[in-house]
Amino acid sequence: MMQLHASNYKEIQLWSNAVPGESEAKSPPLISATNTGNVTRIERVTDPKLIVYEANPENANGAAVIICPGGGYNILAVDKEGYEVADWLSDLGYTAFVLHYRVPKKESGALQDALRAIRCVRGLRETWNVDSDKIGILGFSAGGSLSARASTRYAEALYEPVDRLDAESARPDFTILIYPAYLDRGTNGSLTPELKLDEETPPMFLFVASDDRFVKSSLVMGSALESANVPFELHILPVGGHGFGMRAGNGAAEMWPKLCEAWMQLTVGKKLGSNECESVLNR
Repeated sequence: MMQLHASNYKEIQLWSNAVPGESEAKSPPLISATNTGNVTRIERVTDPKLIVYEANPENANGAAVIICPGGGYNILAVDKEGYEVADWLSDLGYTAFVLHYRVPKKESGALQDALRAIRCVRGLRETWNVDSDKIGILGFSAGGSLSARASTRYAEALYEPVDRLDAESARPDFTILIYPAYLDRGTNGSLTPELKLDEETPPMFLFVASDDRFVKSSLVMGSALESANVPFELHILPVGGHGFGMRAGNGAAEMWPKLCEAWMQLTVGKKLGSNECESVLNR
C-alpha cells in the first residue's frame, strides 16, 4: 500500500458528523496504484479534511493558505499540487492547509468542503496563530476552479450550519489560481456563469502558460476581474504546458513561485519596498 504522507502532520476533520450530501460512508482516502510522473493520486475522498503545515516560527507572518490540488475533480494530485506547495509556503512563514476535498465527480460537495475549510481555519485562528484577515486559497487546475468558485460563492448558504465555526465568514482574503481550468464555460467561451464577481471578490494572482489547453480560463477570469474593479495580477508564459506544479526542470514551474511570493507579501500587508520585491524575484 502506498503511503499517503511520510512526515509527521496534524489534520482537521472538516465534518465531525455526517458529511452534507454524501451518500458514501466515511473512509480513509483511497490512494491510486498509479503514480505516473511520480505523482501520488487520491482517487476517493469521503471524509474531507485539512492537512496542516505549521509556519516556520522564525518568519511566521500570521497568514494562512488553503491549498486545493488539481485532478479534474476525479483525483487529487496531492503531493505535486499539495504537500510540496505546503512545504514551500510553510518555509516562507505561511501556515498551509492541504485540502482533501471530495472526489471523484463531486463538484458540489467539493465546494461545500472548500467553504467549510475557510470557516474552520478562520474559526481556529488562535490555534494556528493565524490572522482572521490573512486567509487565502490557492488552487491548481480543477483546484483552481474550486478556488475560484469559493472566492465568488462564499456568501451562499450551500449547507446547513453544523457548529459555531459556520458563523465565520467563508470569504478568502486573497486567491491564487495556477493554471486554473473550467472558468470559461459560459456562452461563447465567456466566464462560467456560477462565478459572479463584484468589488468584494478577493484580489487574485493568476499564472498560466500559453500552450496550456486551459489558457483561456485565465484570460477570461482576468478580463472579468478588470471589469469588476478587482485587483489582480496575471502572468502568461510562452511555454510550460499544464500540470507542472513547482518541480524543477520546467521554467514555468520555477517562475510562478517567485512571482507569487512577491505578490503575496504585498497583498497580505507586509508592504515590501521595491528593492525587497526585486530581491524576491532574483532568487
